[in-house]
Amino acid sequence: MLQCIFLLSASGEVMLEKQLTGHWVDRSICSWFWDQSIAQGDSFKHLPVIASPTHYLFQVNREGVTFLACTQVEMPPLMAIEFLCRVADVLSEYLGGLNEDLIKDNFVIVYEEHGNTSPWISLKGYLNLKLLDEMIDNGFPLTTEPNILREMIAPPNIISKVLSVVTGNTSNMSNTLPGATGSCVPWRKADLKHTSNEVYVDLVEEMDATINRDGVLVKCEIYGEVQVNSHLSGLPDLTLSFANTSILNDVRFHPCVRLRPWESNQILSFVPPDGQFKLMSYRIKKLKSTPIYVKPQITSDSGTCRISLLVGIRNDPGKAIDDISVQFQLPPRVLSADLTSNYGTVNILSNKTCTWSIGRMPKDKTPSMTGTLVLETGVERLHAFPTFLVGFKIMGVALSGLKIEKLDFKNLPTRPYKGFRALTRAGNYEVRS
Repeated sequence: MLQCIFLLSASGEVMLEKQLTGHWVDRSICSWFWDQSIAQGDSFKHLPVIASPTHYLFQVNREGVTFLACTQVEMPPLMAIEFLCRVADVLSEYLGGLNEDLIKDNFVIVYEEHGNTSPWISLKGYLNLKLLDEMIDNGFPLTTEPNILREMIAPPNIISKVLSVVTGNTSNMSNTLPGATGSCVPWRKADLKHTSNEVYVDLVEEMDATINRDGVLVKCEIYGEVQVNSHLSGLPDLTLSFANTSILNDVRFHPCVRLRPWESNQILSFVPPDGQFKLMSYRIKKLKSTPIYVKPQITSDSGTCRISLLVGIRNDPGKAIDDISVQFQLPPRVLSADLTSNYGTVNILSNKTCTWSIGRMPKDKTPSMTGTLVLETGVERLHAFPTFLVGFKIMGVALSGLKIEKLDFKNLPTRPYKGFRALTRAGNYEVRS
């Protein structure tokens, strides 16, 4: 059972406080958390569960916003972490993104102290704490499906904000309880009707790779998601099968997926929510190749450093490789840099971040970047070399080798249109020098 939820900004400011039970959690716990975060650095921010002197804390970080939950009682930690992730996803969907300004512009926060109530502070808000009121009850998760929440609480828009200013009424709650809340499929609205029945399935994969200074692939794995956009009438029953499920690891499912068909035959059987949702996520480990190579060559002496960088295709995926970029941080002892490329553009920001934007891989040449780094006075040579972060995007192919075999439908009066797409992009893809 969770007792309180805080939302903290990147500077440690408490943007939102929601007390969930009769046991009041003092805000001093946030001060303790932030002091520890400053003292221990980034390693502390990666800890999902933290034991403070008075509470157990659970944290999730999204786009510079820290979602912090507190409890003093025994509870499954994964439930708390999953709920915080769901809160972040719902807020991002409602607000069209997730950052400090969006949260402040869309929430009315009421602070209460022991024994008295302080004046409520309006942050130009329209969407208030009702979202959290519906998502959790007395410390236990309740309604977390975005489709049902949209029926209960309308997302903010320009018209509703103008009306709230004119009339002084900020309520956007529905007067009726959605029928799906009492259904066996609470993620789907009742009696849905579409003039055109269609469903689209996307395989979206991110490749994480680490290449050491000798050019050896140390780690290569893929995190993937099966994303569905469904617009089907009634109560359809879908079955999705893959050609090679044996390569999948760490699979996670949307609550609509029936576990028994997957455990017995590796088939996804489900009644889909309406609209866009993540059906499944997975990880594929120990891949042995990457689609592109990045070869850095750095020499340093006599107060200067010569850098050369080559980018090319290692294994042709059969589709065009787009949005190729290489980013790195200039070492701290570098005074200035003169970098040029034979393809694309090179930009150096004031914080010494260098970005080489290549775009689509050319067929007639190998992109290269060369240049000279001038070191500070008294520094003869570099002792710390940069790590290169690589970006790319490949439409129409899943590099993991996962393929959709077929998608079947039941309980539909007419055969719907269905479409499949695949996308692979770089995740944490780094080349060390």
